[in-house]
Amino acid sequence: MTDANAIDAATRRLSAALDALEAATERRREADRGEESLAEQIHALGADRSRLAADLDNQTARSRRLAETNREVARRLDVAVDTIRSVLEAQDH
Repeated sequence: MTDANAIDAATRRLSAALDALEAATERRREADRGEESLAEQIHALGADRSRLAADLDNQTARSRRLAETNREVARRLDVAVDTIRSVLEAQDH
């Protein structure tokens, strides 16, 4: 093999190695972008979860207040009905 042939062969091997390195580097960049995207999605999901948990807590508290108000209204209606019955019974006698 002549020096020129050896240099050409070495140049082709070097070029192939550089192409492989460039391809590996691009795959790594794509993987890094995928990881960054996944991290952003996880962060967004965490924020959504926190917001939803706060909303659930607020709605649960509201539901409890409404239930308490409903019980109080029912109690007052019972008292009013009893009072009206008493008045009507007293007028009948």
